[in-house]
Amino acid sequence: MKAIEITSYGAPEVLRAVERPDPVAGTGELLIRVAASGVNRPDVLQRKGHYPVPPGASDLPGLEVAGEIVSGDAAALAEAGFKIGDRVCALVAGGGYAELCVAPVAQCLPVPKGWSDSEAASLPETFFTVWSNVFERGRLQKGETLLIQGGSSGIGVTAIQIAKALGATVIVTAGSDGKCEACKALGADHAINYRTSDFAEEAKKLTGGKGVDVILDMVAGDYVAREIECMAEDGRLVIIAVQGGVKSDFNAGLVLRKRLVITGSTLRPRPVAFKGAIAKALREKVWPLLESGAIKPVIHSTFVAGGEPSGAAQAHALMESNQHIGKIVLTW
Repeated sequence: MKAIEITSYGAPEVLRAVERPDPVAGTGELLIRVAASGVNRPDVLQRKGHYPVPPGASDLPGLEVAGEIVSGDAAALAEAGFKIGDRVCALVAGGGYAELCVAPVAQCLPVPKGWSDSEAASLPETFFTVWSNVFERGRLQKGETLLIQGGSSGIGVTAIQIAKALGATVIVTAGSDGKCEACKALGADHAINYRTSDFAEEAKKLTGGKGVDVILDMVAGDYVAREIECMAEDGRLVIIAVQGGVKSDFNAGLVLRKRLVITGSTLRPRPVAFKGAIAKALREKVWPLLESGAIKPVIHSTFVAGGEPSGAAQAHALMESNQHIGKIVLTW
């Protein structure tokens, strides 16, 4: 099969098209002929040598794919209601940048009716992440307010749409007025340009001084102190990335007085059973919203995976430029 390999740690150009042996599905797994692969920030970190591959996972980058089932564990397929030839999208621990990819059956979901493979490939990583962190760890409820740091990212556009569809008020931050407007067009109630405004002060104003109930944070660093200042009593801060640094200096007294919860998680190393439970929740609670059109795909760009220079290299360069709104996808 054709695949995209990290030839050495470094710039996007280290991503090269190669030939690899076809993978084989094992117990509890299926094999997908990949039509499209999602590109995510962890792929960039892996390329730079900052995101170790979990034990047993493919060294190839790529955490989400969509395509057709070509083989698999018959019993697991039957239990999940899948059959050979079905179109699925899947969350994987690696190996997504390839024409063939093995995925645990439990981590697969049907391609939503009316969606293309490229659109479906934009779903798993962000939808699993948002559901796990905003709705399970963060316990966001209907009527509460969610603050999303980086609203125009793949994670951000997903969180905006799910939270709005389930009855929350959504505030986002973004790095330009254009990105703020794009977030509002997707349903965000308010958008703060963090380059020109203090998001903590704005969030307090927008909530009438009450503060926000849940924050989805991909920055960490010095953001944490300001987030604690603009959180409501019994608020929940969920950290899922540390783009602003791993060290935070904050007022612990506010955590006590407001009874705040500060939590975080990484998804890639979690066991199949954990991810499978998220898949079940998504299929029950979110997939109907996708098929009804309440939640729409937001794809900024697609690139053909192979070629020279690699389409994957171009995709990574775009992601690192931070000029995109929504998802970046590779096609095969």
